[in-house]
Order: sequence, then C-alpha cells, then structure tokens
Amino acid sequence: MIKSASPSPAVSAERVADSGDRLQLMATFVRIVESGSLSAAAAQMQITQPTISRRLQTLERSLGVRLLQRSTHGMGLTLEGERCFERAKELLANWAAFEADLRGAQETPEGLLRVAVPHAFGQEHYVGPLAEFLRACPRVSVEWVLRDEVHDFIVEGVDCAIQVGEPTDPSVVAIKLAEVRRIVVAAPSVLEGQAIPQDANGLQALPWLSLKTYYRREITLTHRRSGESQRIALRPVMSTDSLYALRSAALHGLGVAVGSRWMLTKDLAQGRLLHLAPAWCAQPLPVYLTYPYASFYPSRLLRFVALMRDAIPQTMED
Repeated sequence: MIKSASPSPAVSAERVADSGDRLQLMATFVRIVESGSLSAAAAQMQITQPTISRRLQTLERSLGVRLLQRSTHGMGLTLEGERCFERAKELLANWAAFEADLRGAQETPEGLLRVAVPHAFGQEHYVGPLAEFLRACPRVSVEWVLRDEVHDFIVEGVDCAIQVGEPTDPSVVAIKLAEVRRIVVAAPSVLEGQAIPQDANGLQALPWLSLKTYYRREITLTHRRSGESQRIALRPVMSTDSLYALRSAALHGLGVAVGSRWMLTKDLAQGRLLHLAPAWCAQPLPVYLTYPYASFYPSRLLRFVALMRDAIPQTMED
C-alpha cells in the first residue's frame, strides 16, 4: 500500500486538472473491481484498455492513494481501494437518483416504459406506487412484466427492473430502495395445541416449507436484540419457488415457513397464521431498482426511478 506525501499547491492544481470527470473515473474504477480486470472492464465499457488504465491512474493521482495492487498473480484492492470501492458505488447510485430528481422534473415524461418486477411484488404490492406514477405522468404507458430476474436488458426489452437480492451485474446502475423483513410463521394447526415457540430451538422439530430461491435445506435466524445467530437444518415437506405458493401452503397447515412480513400482515392480524419465535428473524432481503448505464436517460425512466425511490420504502413499513 503506497500513500503519497502531502502535495504542494502546484501538485494539487495538477490533480484537479487531471481529474476530469470524477464520476466517470469512479464508475470506471467500480467496473474494474466488479469485472475483475482492466481488460474485462474495457470490454464491458467498450473502450480501450489503455483508456481504462489511464482513468485508474488519474483517479489514484487525484485522490493521492493507491487503489489497486497489481502483480503477476492478479489484482487486489488496497485498504484505501476497499473504502473507495464501497463509497464510489454509493456515490454513483446517489448521483443517478439526483439526476432522476432534476432531469425528470424538467422534462415532460412520455412514451412506453418497460419495467420488470418480481411476481410477488408485481401482482399486488407495487401496483400502488405504479398507479401513483401513471397518474403523475399521464403521457406515459407502462409494460409491467412479471419477472424475477433480468439477465440482459437489451435482449429482453426492459428499461429497468425491480429485484430482490444484491445485484450481480456490474453493467447496471443499482439503487437500493428498501429491505424486506422476513419472519417465521405457521398455521395454528401445525402446533397441535402446543404453545407458540419463543426461540429458534423450538422450531427444529416442526414440519417445514422451503422457498427454494432463498432457503432450501437450512435457514439461519438471528435474534433481533442480541444478534445471536442460529442455523436450523430442514427436511421440508414441500419446496417451492413462489412466495404466494409458500403462503398458501402455510395457510393450509402444511408446515412452518419464513416469508416476507408485508405479505403476511393480514394473515397474522386475523389469526390465520401465527408469528413463531417473534424475537428471531431471517436476514432481510434488499430491494434494488436497476437499469443499464447510459449517457442519456429518458425523463420517463428518471421520473419512475425518483418516484419509486420515495414510494417503495413506505410500502415496506409493515
């Protein structure tokens, strides 16, 4: 790890002159880290490897620190590089949201917007924010595609996507919208008249249902206050990749399930399901709005991003 000495005023001026578009430099650095190499970043950004290398050097010179250590064995982040990587991703997402606020407000949104949404959210939970968007932008129409994953925005004809879980595609802007709380529930019949288990140990012997997307043969629960974690091995009587099917199976008394708090609120309030081990929960799942990097975004997309960023966290409060 190499740090430069305190710069002179002349060197500081040179840094400012060399820094160029710092957002572009940070975006390039993020792409290098996520893609694993300068050559891979160059291919993804459709520019030359010398340009990638020059941008990295300019960013390091501007910040006065070494971000990457390169050797014959590969490439790794320095301590400063790790900090810069996390902050750069946050800054890029915040800038995208800032653009959405400004540019989206200045132009009249119109045209067709194609949005991919996970099945559970798209059928019910996010239709309210969608209606709010359409009322605010009467010249926009939306193609609301129920799809849990988008692998290629261009091939699949999608402008943006709402997804659950951490994005793995380095070629997209990812704005975190909210987190999905997950709790343990079961129908009263599953307990066969026994008291509601208050800790994770009391769940082990019960029949289980699994949601294959997020847990199959085991689930880790964490105590809300102490932070203690406990892993429960499962032999599910039923597995599914549908959150709605999981809820239906739980309502029929087939077993214990870990599901999204927002979907189960009414069932809990009306006594159809019971909240088991209420002090314990599964790790929350992040919700992101993603779309490809581009030099220009239509105002309909920017306005949609801005509205969803404000509306979706409110829908997750239950």
